[in-house]
Amino acid sequence: MRYEKGRKDASRRRIMDVAVERFRTDGIAASGLATIMKDAGLTNGAFYPHFPSKADLVRDTLSDALSKQALWLREVLDEGGIDRVIDIYLSTEHRDNPGLGCASAALLPELARQSEETRRVYAEQSRTLVLLLADALPDHVEAREDVACAIFATLIGTLQLARAVNADASGRILEAGKNAIRVLYGHTPASASLA
Repeated sequence: MRYEKGRKDASRRRIMDVAVERFRTDGIAASGLATIMKDAGLTNGAFYPHFPSKADLVRDTLSDALSKQALWLREVLDEGGIDRVIDIYLSTEHRDNPGLGCASAALLPELARQSEETRRVYAEQSRTLVLLLADALPDHVEAREDVACAIFATLIGTLQLARAVNADASGRILEAGKNAIRVLYGHTPASASLA
C-alpha cells in the first residue's frame, strides 16, 4: 500500500522527535530502535523507509535539534541578549529536563564516538551557535569568536556538571557558571564572586 508524501513526512518527523528526546534522556547507545519506533506509534519495519540505519537517524536528529537550537538562540538573543541566554540555559528547569534541552549537553560524550560525518555535522552546526553568540557580544570584546567559544563550552560544561551532582551542589554550580560566563565577556554583576 502506498501512502501520500505528507504521511511519510509526518512519520519521519514523529520518529525524529521521539528519537531526539530519547537520545537526550537515555543516551544514544541505550536508545534502541524498537523502543523509539514503539514510542512513535510505528512498527519496527516502518523505520527503514525513513532512515537506512540508526547512525543516519542520529545524524539527522542531531542536525535538526541544533537547527532548532539556533532558532531558539536567535530569538532569546533578540529578546534579552546573552544575559537572557545564560539565565535560561543555566536554569534549574533546563537542568531538570534533559529530554527537552540542549542536545550538546546531553550527548557530547557519545558524539565523540559517532561517525566522522555525524561529528562534521555537529562541528558545523555548533559553530553556527558560537557565531551567533559572538555577534551578540558587547562591542568592547576582542577575539569575539574565541570568547563566544569559551562561553559555549562553559554553558555546556556547567549544565553537564550541574546534572551530575546533588541539588545543593548543582545550584551552586549553575550560579558559578553564570558568573564565570559574565566574567568572560566583561559583564560582572556586583554580587558575582568567583573567589
